[in-house]
This record gives sequence, C-alpha cells and structure tokens, in this order.
Amino acid sequence: MLKKLSIVSVLLAFSLLAAACGSDEESAPSTLKIGYAADFSDLGGFADMPASQAGEHFVALVNCAGGIDPEDGIDIDAVLATDLGNCEEVSGTTLEMTVENIAGDPEVTQRASQSLIDSGVSALLGPAFPDFGEPLLQVAAGEVPVLFVASTEPLLADASILAYLVAFDDTAQASAAAEFALDQGWSTAVTFSAPGPYFGYNPEVFTEVFTAGGGSVVADYNFVPIEDMDFSTQVNEMAAGGQAPDVVYSAMLSFQSAVLRGQLDSAGVATNYLVTDAFEATGGYFTDGVEGFYHTTHSFPSEGSRIKALADSYEATHGSPLENSSFGGLAVDAIAVVIDAFVRTNSTDPKVLGDAIGQADGVHGATGDLTYVGTSGIPDKPVYVHQVVGGAATLAATIG
Repeated sequence: MLKKLSIVSVLLAFSLLAAACGSDEESAPSTLKIGYAADFSDLGGFADMPASQAGEHFVALVNCAGGIDPEDGIDIDAVLATDLGNCEEVSGTTLEMTVENIAGDPEVTQRASQSLIDSGVSALLGPAFPDFGEPLLQVAAGEVPVLFVASTEPLLADASILAYLVAFDDTAQASAAAEFALDQGWSTAVTFSAPGPYFGYNPEVFTEVFTAGGGSVVADYNFVPIEDMDFSTQVNEMAAGGQAPDVVYSAMLSFQSAVLRGQLDSAGVATNYLVTDAFEATGGYFTDGVEGFYHTTHSFPSEGSRIKALADSYEATHGSPLENSSFGGLAVDAIAVVIDAFVRTNSTDPKVLGDAIGQADGVHGATGDLTYVGTSGIPDKPVYVHQVVGGAATLAATIG
C-alpha cells in the first residue's frame, strides 16, 4: 500500500510540474512590444508622421479584434474592417507600440533607440533617411531587428545584421521609372541629379536602364537638393538645344520640380516630368504647377484594396484623413512582418524574431505582400506610377 501511494505521489508531482511548465508546448507570450524610432522633424516628418499615426491605429485595430492569435496570427483584412467602437475581449497576445521622436538628430536617435531597447521591445521600426538609420543600426548591433518603414536606401538593408527595408529600394523604383518611360514611347531624357544616395543614385540607375532599353539620356544637370530654386542656367542650355527631351527625370522634391517646370515652360521647353517618391513625400499634391506629373510610389487606393481600407478606417475613427496612406501603409506592412515572425517562432526574443523575418514569405501587408527569404533584406514589391490629373492621383501603371 505504501509502495502504491509513493508511485501515485510521484506521478502527481510530475503532472503538476508539467502543467506548471507547459510540457506539451510553451504558452504564448502575453505581449509583443514594438518600438518606432520616428523622425518628426521637417526632414523626415513627411513619412514618419503618417506612418506612426497609421501604425498606432493598426495596433489599436489588432487589439480590438482580439489580439494576435498565437497559432494563426492575424487576418489583416478582418483587422482593417474592425470597428473600434465595438471591440472584442483580447484573447490572444496584446500588441504594443512605443514611438520615440528622434527629431532629425543622430545623437537623439541613438538615445531614443537605446531607450526603446531597454524598455523590452522585440523589434524596432526605423526612419527614412540613412543619416539616422545608421546610428540606429549601431545601437541595435545586430541583436534587435530593424525595419526601415519608408526608406528606399538599399545600403541600409542587410539581413545578416537583421536590417530590413519595408519599401522597395531605389534600384527598383528607378528601374521601374525607366521601364515606364520606355513604355510611353519616350526615347530621349534629361536627368537632374546631385552626388550621393537618392538624388544621385536614382538618376544613375534610371540612365542605365533607359539606355539599355534603347533610350538616350542627352544631358544630366546638377542641382542642390532643397536649396536650389533657380534653374535658369540649366533651362537656358536646354532651350538652346532646340529640341525638348521627351521626359525630365529627377529625384527632386516637389516644390523644386514645380519651379523647374515653370521655368522650362517660360522658356518654351515642353516635356513630360517623371520623378521619384520624394514628390508625394514632400507634399506634391499640395503644390501648384505639377499637373500632369508622373511619379513612382508605394501603393494606390483602388476600391477593395487594403490601403484604401486602412485610409477609410483611419478617417472613420479620427474624423480626418490619413495625411499619406502610402507611408501609413508601409508602417502597417512592417508591423505585419513582425507579427508573422512572432507567430512562427512563438518568441519575443529580438534575435529569434530578426532571424525569422529573414525567412518571411508572402506576408500580407497594406501595400502588398512581403517576402524576405532569399533576399538581402529588401522585399520584392511592385512599384506604382501615379499621374497628377485634376490635382489628384491617378494610377498610370503598376510595374513588377
């Protein structure tokens, strides 16, 4: 009898221990924390302000829809259709996002990033420009994944140190622009560039792809980004050539490209204008003199699209439109990628999540699906070309 009781006691003890430890499988963490080192300065606010607003809205929608299911993750379409006035009880993992303003300052970026890491975030969302992205990567040190929400700088992406872009990169958008130009039957182009990344790299790639496709870049003119507002020297040289190019391509900010267009019009040089996502980022649709412009960007709010569902949900909740749904959608993409990695690993460990992001395949986001497996950290995504018609965006093409 004593022997039987001792065996029963041992079995009971093991049973209780197994229950306490979760012998079959570990229970899902109660909270997944994400940090956003956002730049709200005049330089980066165009992207990070609407992105952070959309990100916070999406986090609220996820939690309102019951949180993150530890086995199935989230149904992004159902989440975007969630009514924040009629929330379910959170039955899954709660999602949290903390935003720190890096204020366009590398030192502030490092302090804010360290603060977010110290608070226990599992992943960091990063700003648009490499001047602040690089200090963020230094702090993360390959131990915490960083997803750059709106950056198109290819040098920021490096899966080996858990650094990922969420948008397409400049190689993709400049290549798409050249392909679009050739599709329009445009055979001659003039570019405006400045040395270095973005303002120099986009025209460089455009030139390579355009000429490889049979086009001719007849001239490249230098300009100073942000500062130059007088292009009379370049305009006079173009006018003296006697024949206008079919298209002018540049990564100029919207207000500069509008001034250039006005000066070319005054000189009798009639051409087409094709620019990068900087156009939309710097308020192109609120700038005079850009009717007819074409530009590359990250999404188009067609009926039934997730990006439109996001914009509609945000406006219905907040009573005012999301300032830029493309950049807002990219933040949702980044959060969806982190959630996907969390569900596949059942872990909030930053290193585990970062490695899992590199194996992401077909994650449904707001601007499209994201795949990182087999890449260097840059997702293969379509490039949208918009044209300004009646002061509004119309879809001219989808490339890729």
